[in-house]
Amino acid sequence: MTKTLIIAEKPSVANDIAKTLGGFTKHDDYFESDEYVLSSAVGHLLEIAVPEEHDVKRGKWTFTHLPMIPPYFALNPIAKTESRLKVLNKLIKRKDVTALINACDAGREGELIFRLIAQHAKAKQPVSRLWLQSMTPNAIREGFQKLRSDEQMLPLADAARCRSEADWLIGINGTRAMTAFNSKEGGFYLTTVGRVQTPTLSIVVEREEKIKKFVPRDFWEVRAEFICAAGVYEGRWLDHQFKKDETDAEKKAERLWSKAAAESIVAACRGKQGNVREESKPSTQMAPGLFDLTSLQREANSRFGFSAKNTLGLAQALYEKHKVLTYPRTDSRHLPEDYLETVKQTMGSLSDTNNYQQFSSQILKNNWVKPNKRIFDNAKISDHFAIIPTGQAPKNLSEPEQKLYDMVTRRFMAVFFPAAEFQVTTRITEVSGHQFKTEGKVMTNPGWLAIYGKEAQDDADPENGGNLVAVAQGEKVKTEKVTANGLVTKPPARYSEATLLSAMEGAGKLLDDGELREAMAGKGLGTPATRAATIEGLLNEKYLLREGRELIPTAKAFQLMTLLRGLGVDELTSPELTGEWEYKLSQMERGKISREEFMREIAQMTQVIVKRAKEYDNDTIPGEYATLHTPCPNCGGVVKENYRRFACTKCEFSMSKTPGSRQFEVAEVEEVLSKREIGPLQGFRSKMGRPFAAILKIVRDEEHNNFKLEFDFGQNQDDENAEPVDFTDQTPLGPCPKCGAGVYEMGLTYVCQKTMEKPKACDFRSGRIILQQEILPEQMAKLLNDGKTDLLPGFISQRTRRPFKAFLVRGKDGKVSFEFEERKAKAPAKAGAKTKAKATEANVTEDAEVPVKKAVTRKKKAA
Repeated sequence: MTKTLIIAEKPSVANDIAKTLGGFTKHDDYFESDEYVLSSAVGHLLEIAVPEEHDVKRGKWTFTHLPMIPPYFALNPIAKTESRLKVLNKLIKRKDVTALINACDAGREGELIFRLIAQHAKAKQPVSRLWLQSMTPNAIREGFQKLRSDEQMLPLADAARCRSEADWLIGINGTRAMTAFNSKEGGFYLTTVGRVQTPTLSIVVEREEKIKKFVPRDFWEVRAEFICAAGVYEGRWLDHQFKKDETDAEKKAERLWSKAAAESIVAACRGKQGNVREESKPSTQMAPGLFDLTSLQREANSRFGFSAKNTLGLAQALYEKHKVLTYPRTDSRHLPEDYLETVKQTMGSLSDTNNYQQFSSQILKNNWVKPNKRIFDNAKISDHFAIIPTGQAPKNLSEPEQKLYDMVTRRFMAVFFPAAEFQVTTRITEVSGHQFKTEGKVMTNPGWLAIYGKEAQDDADPENGGNLVAVAQGEKVKTEKVTANGLVTKPPARYSEATLLSAMEGAGKLLDDGELREAMAGKGLGTPATRAATIEGLLNEKYLLREGRELIPTAKAFQLMTLLRGLGVDELTSPELTGEWEYKLSQMERGKISREEFMREIAQMTQVIVKRAKEYDNDTIPGEYATLHTPCPNCGGVVKENYRRFACTKCEFSMSKTPGSRQFEVAEVEEVLSKREIGPLQGFRSKMGRPFAAILKIVRDEEHNNFKLEFDFGQNQDDENAEPVDFTDQTPLGPCPKCGAGVYEMGLTYVCQKTMEKPKACDFRSGRIILQQEILPEQMAKLLNDGKTDLLPGFISQRTRRPFKAFLVRGKDGKVSFEFEERKAKAPAKAGAKTKAKATEANVTEDAEVPVKKAVTRKKKAA
């Protein structure tokens, strides 16, 4: 008796199919019935590899072997899932298996997974396609009644193969070409590029460039307090004639760019009466939509600081191991239209859980689960639907797993609740022709916000939220206090993983071409399943650093962007390539473009990338480079910037643009050339990625009869053979806290003059840089003379990498310690009550420049 082999993409789908069709017996890795054999992959089981006879190993990456466009694409099993591939191979080769059904996910990647498995097994059987967008029993049964033919799926299969092979060609050739270019002068400098990775990096680099170029501007806001019969309220001055300036986003209706203008408004309004008009109207706020993977990663990063990779791992465990969430690698925020009954069953299951019983029961009681395109919409689902709870009770979840499960479950319930309702009041107070705006927002019905508790309801109010004191009809109010507040514009914020995921998701919006923008609509850079891996790849390749929640591009990232821009390889620095591919692949899926035509264009693009990299040398890459004013220290010639270095145009003198993985600013190079020394500078990175500070010096290189740049860490201070230091021309900053002698600045440290004596008579030394906060000489003078510095804001915790403020204080034993500012208690305390924070230890083993041995106890005064 012959049988049909069904291959699903995931074991969970195979289980659902077996339950729905019935009659299956379970074996170790497959199910079997009288009619079917049923098994599954676990995602991709095969990857493209260079055919062995055409491969060039890493140590031989040169332009000689590029471009690499093999005559065919070999497939290699993915090591960790090879056992599953062997099972499927064995089932395909069974003599009684005479037909195959592709039950992988309904989309391009699902098609590719099946096609590669069938190709690897050299399957000869006819193929049918099961196309499911919902996993309800009815949908599965209906899908088997409407199997699609193999011919219908060939255009999608072609598009899937083309996407995979094109990514491989551009990634392999681009990476090897840029690596070969950067390794021309010796060594091996791996420089990875890719269709998704590099435009993502470009987004972060462009933001950092804006931050570096940002020039802060002073502005003023005028705020006033008004007294009416019922009480006091505050208003902010607004220019009622303001029109948005498309060329200057910093201009806003409430900002004044002249102190004199702000003070003239203060003078005109002080003590004067004001007329009031106001408008009050109801407002509603709907619950946010269900989670897809990207929105889940964004929310978890914002709320808990989870990385995108960590969130994906947790969601995968909640899906695979605990079976309490649906499949997480989805780009849809909707559910299938036939999922109403499933949702009601899930709500019923949640009613048995104390945490959710009140809200899930309320949803069912009020019959809030009903057809709604905002939630149930087949048109908004491709391979998978939104992430929701399965209804199975969670057991033995870790704390991070519980946080993520709770986030998904509350969002699932919230989407069925009615909107939150507010009464929004806008009040305009006019004084001497000037208008002040006050807003009040009062919640009249929490709606879905009830699920998140009082804190979320408080957060839903704006900055000036809350109920406004009433002003009687026609009442004149008095301007009690009016002030001009000086403020400064801030640079754009650095990307966090949450905001970078948003930028990747919305990258198509950046394109000018309408067709490309439409092709990328809802797609963006990468897929929900790959975006976390893309960010982790950039971190692993040292293109990005993670500081707290910020992602900071390294010198290597800036160097790559300079190289690609100089070579004119724009395809790899903007989302346009992805948009162009998506457009052409969608055309291919409709049979309007052939696979051969698309791959010819990819081969041409590959040739162009390699050709441009071959045409230049390190010092000929085009770019916006500086010509320095300070002459060469060796010959007096002109020093110019190029791709890799600052080099003299007459002699052999040159210096790296990125010593210690920190990129030089032109002004810094001017200083080090003119003074032969600069620093201490921060932002250098060790090979392990740890930050450090250093002084840089230009010194004579006797061996090569030239000058060279080198780090000065003050290593010779403890050298017994070092020459004694002469402090005669320096003024001491203050008395040594240990022996009373003078303390002087020396390189990266402040030292007692007796530490330089032979033999050493004192050991007092304090770092010029402590936990990435520079201690300026005037602050060290305060510490030595007054016993305490000002409150310093820029310390960075070694453990959490977060900034904190502290004073440095001088102890009786001469040691330097932290003291933290007093904090106001949140609520009034009983008379005489005091609270103490636990003393903490500053870890000095990880940062050589930190002399702080112990942090003092932080005290809080009772209110």
